[in-house]
Amino acid sequence: MSSLIMITMTLLAVAQGVADTLTGSNPVLTPVTSGEPEMNLWDMACKGGWIMIVLALMSVIAFYIFFERAVTIRKAGKEDPLFMDRIRDYIKSGEVKSAINYCRMINTPSARMIEKGIMRMNRPVADVQAAIENTGNIEVAKLENGLSIIATISGGAPMLGFLGTVTGMVQAFWNMANAGNNIDITLLSSGIYEAMITTVGGLVVGIATMFAYNHLVYRVDKVVSQMEARTIAFMDLLNEPNDK
Repeated sequence: MSSLIMITMTLLAVAQGVADTLTGSNPVLTPVTSGEPEMNLWDMACKGGWIMIVLALMSVIAFYIFFERAVTIRKAGKEDPLFMDRIRDYIKSGEVKSAINYCRMINTPSARMIEKGIMRMNRPVADVQAAIENTGNIEVAKLENGLSIIATISGGAPMLGFLGTVTGMVQAFWNMANAGNNIDITLLSSGIYEAMITTVGGLVVGIATMFAYNHLVYRVDKVVSQMEARTIAFMDLLNEPNDK
């Protein structure tokens, strides 16, 4: 990201040097505008070209995934605080089927892990733990579904915006080269600010999706910690001596 910004600043410095040269050698060619120009964000976005359309689509996809994942992860993190106490009571009283039905009623990643463990209770402890861990890995993969897309957009959007800036600068200098002696300073300045629009758009999308991605990762980590705590509590329950 820092190298991208440095390259952009270098291009701006080159463009500024060209503009200063043109202003010094052709002072009469610099137009005088009347009134204060107004900056319309919508018009600027439209001048960004097809790359702005791609960036808009990327932002829509990223934030759709963000809100969908946020709702899913929030549901996964909700659980009865007395969940393990009730599981313990069911198992101690021999009501294994009731414990399984209770897990299915709660229907969270932690509950599905415990359900798998209860169904393997008659097997060695190592087999029970392996079954719970396998189920946990599947549940975590479900929670993380789509996060890689957000991460890709977070890193790719600024680069795509910079690509638009470079192509816009090339186009601006190309127009100047073909203008001959009729070089107008606005030909360069308008081309530069239109080219920079894509970098601004790419950075906005990239920064927003970066924060969205990190927030989702944080939420997933909290759910994973909850799942690990439930697993430890269940394994401790299996290792408790039976009361006769």
